[in-house]
Amino acid sequence: MDFTFTEEQQAAVEAARTVFADVAPDAVPSPALTPGAVSDDIDRPLWARLATSDLLGLTLSPEHGGAGLDPVALCLVLREAARVLARVPLLETGAVATTIDRYADPATAAALLPRVTRGELVLTAASHGRTGHDPADQAVTAHRDDTTWHLDGTQTAVPWAYAADLVAVPARTTDGRTVLALVPRTHEGVTLAEQYSTSGELLAELHLDAVRLDADQVIDAEGAWDTLRELLTTGTCALALGLGEAVLAMTSEYTGKREQFGHPVATFQAVAVQTADRYIDLRAMEATLWQAAWRISTSATGALPAAGDIAVAKIWASEGVRRVVQTAQHLHGGFGADTDYPLHRYHAWAKQLELSLGPAAAHEDALGDLLATHPLA
Repeated sequence: MDFTFTEEQQAAVEAARTVFADVAPDAVPSPALTPGAVSDDIDRPLWARLATSDLLGLTLSPEHGGAGLDPVALCLVLREAARVLARVPLLETGAVATTIDRYADPATAAALLPRVTRGELVLTAASHGRTGHDPADQAVTAHRDDTTWHLDGTQTAVPWAYAADLVAVPARTTDGRTVLALVPRTHEGVTLAEQYSTSGELLAELHLDAVRLDADQVIDAEGAWDTLRELLTTGTCALALGLGEAVLAMTSEYTGKREQFGHPVATFQAVAVQTADRYIDLRAMEATLWQAAWRISTSATGALPAAGDIAVAKIWASEGVRRVVQTAQHLHGGFGADTDYPLHRYHAWAKQLELSLGPAAAHEDALGDLLATHPLA
């Protein structure tokens, strides 16, 4: 069986590396500095280059200007974006656009998706619930009156909310179903309250007060929110992998040059063992990521639904990226705590990715529930 990536997927990686080649992670202020030092907007020039390189519509249908590739290709590009801490909502826009392509009515998809591929429309998702600990699809209520939907509720920690044009918001209907509302940021009844993440980025608490939406602004198809959540979680694993690989490379370079007792510290057994352990973590993160991305990219069936593979990938991503940056800071010594050194910012982003969409313990619980519901026997 051939496990290599397709030519199209490899071409997407090469295009992404070219686009991200000029991005300097140390050019972005550290979260240890004054909150608000980071711009509340995305990196617009970088976003334009991504659009020009046809990387914003990788998973979208060709009829909408996309490349028609699978989520594996999106994860490959996200991996490259995380290596340089690119300040663009590539994950959120890609996941929401893919969900629209699959589940929205044709007229809605035709109106929105070509603008996404051209970089004209920025999308994000509200996926952390009211407090960050409760299910996201229970934080907002929705009921329909003739052709109009009415939404009320609060979603916390919405990334890129101040820059996005549309926010995909899961909402629970009176009959217990989950719909996905595409809420314009400037819509009547929508308010944003500033929040800051551990990475120093500006998030928003999204309040919906009697928000009225037309029927074509709400995706009422079964499975839309589940698909969006799976794409966001798997994409977060890809970001964690790319960040971890960049940090390990940074650590290897530093320990290879830093000398103690006349020898590079990389030659010391204790240092070599720690970096080897982190390399193993990264390879486990990679294997579980591609398993999860493949499962949501195909109709493959197994003893467990795709959610099981996604939970395993997120467990490894959360634990692995935390161990990688902790070891890196330890082996860097004083440089690891220097806010002017890039590692400090990588550590902050790692903590954000570790906890985003649930830490390892939450996904261990979810995996246990899946095993109980779908016994391997």
